[in-house]
Amino acid sequence: MQPTMIVMAAGMGSRYGGLKQLDPVGPNGETIIDYSVYDTIRAGFGKIVFIIRRDIEQPFRETIGSRYEKRLPIAYAFQQLDTVPAGFVVPANRQKPWGTGQAVLITEPFIREPFAVINADDFYGFESFQALAGHLSRANLDATDYAMVGYTLRHTLSDHGSVSRGVCQITADGYLDRLRELTKIERFDNAARYTDDHGATHRLTGEEIVSMNMWGFTPAIYPQLRQAFSEFLQAQGQNEKAEFYIPSAVGQLVHQNQARVKVLPTDGAWFGITYREDKPAVIASLRALIARGDYPERLWS
Repeated sequence: MQPTMIVMAAGMGSRYGGLKQLDPVGPNGETIIDYSVYDTIRAGFGKIVFIIRRDIEQPFRETIGSRYEKRLPIAYAFQQLDTVPAGFVVPANRQKPWGTGQAVLITEPFIREPFAVINADDFYGFESFQALAGHLSRANLDATDYAMVGYTLRHTLSDHGSVSRGVCQITADGYLDRLRELTKIERFDNAARYTDDHGATHRLTGEEIVSMNMWGFTPAIYPQLRQAFSEFLQAQGQNEKAEFYIPSAVGQLVHQNQARVKVLPTDGAWFGITYREDKPAVIASLRALIARGDYPERLWS
């Protein structure tokens, strides 16, 4: 059975100032999603589920989804603020949905097979798709045998502002031991640093392995996420800005010995658009990959 790819494209794009998921970066109007779908298909995934918001459904389907409908099955899941467990009341002033963990949870009706999860606005590189597809296609894959592609922190930073990353500690046999979600990470000297919730800064080497939300799961993750989401809402549900992150949920599962996560390290190219000023560098990086022969000049001829 071929694995499925889930693409999280419901982000508000608040720091970027627009719907960056629909912003062209390739030489013939391709978006980052186009390159991810291209790699998804050639890595052997059999279906794509896009997570979007209702208010961008029409432009997303017309601009993005229509390009792939004849190439492989496409489905759409809608992330909404009010999709919460029964008995929970959404805070009156909250505007954003509940984060990437909730986003994955709403795809359950579409999934019966192992699946991968990626961000719509990140370029991951073909090697990462290939490695993840290989893991998910294993005949002896256990129900709670998950995976994560790990990138080197210094290769994932922006020159134009801070970023959030899941920083990993890895066991000697290559499994995730601990994952800390750090925010406000920025370049500092030849390394990096982050600012904690109390305003204190801490040095990082830049060589840390981080999660870029490129995950591999089986359907066993859904009941685990439901439980974790309910616990999150009980603890932080009245916080108007709190978010239920995949890395935090998975880190908790690992800590409780309810799952194990194989870390698939990669030296492949990663780049993304966090800030509008990142776009020229993304365009230049894609042109370099095209010149090297990694991608055709026109993805969809």
